[in-house]
Amino acid sequence: MTIPFKTVRERWNADPEYQVVRDEISSEMDLAFAMAEARHYAKLSQAEVARRIGTSQAMVARWETGKSAPTTTSLRRFAQATGTTLQIRLGVRGTDEAS
Repeated sequence: MTIPFKTVRERWNADPEYQVVRDEISSEMDLAFAMAEARHYAKLSQAEVARRIGTSQAMVARWETGKSAPTTTSLRRFAQATGTTLQIRLGVRGTDEAS
């Protein structure tokens, strides 16, 4: 019997322990996914992005998996290499409003 992912996600989201962990890592994973997506849309390999910004392919891989956080300087270089813009937004917890 196969359980739809939606059902599994609903079960996870109902678990208070899961919610705490998800909230702790969500911003890091959002950044990692955004970086991987920007590189994908630019049709660049991790090695090519690394070459363009002066770092290693392994470092780009760590950023894209959330294992390491890039500096703002690295983020600016990454954005330039992928033809994207860097936008940093701080928000008030529990709202969608940026401050």
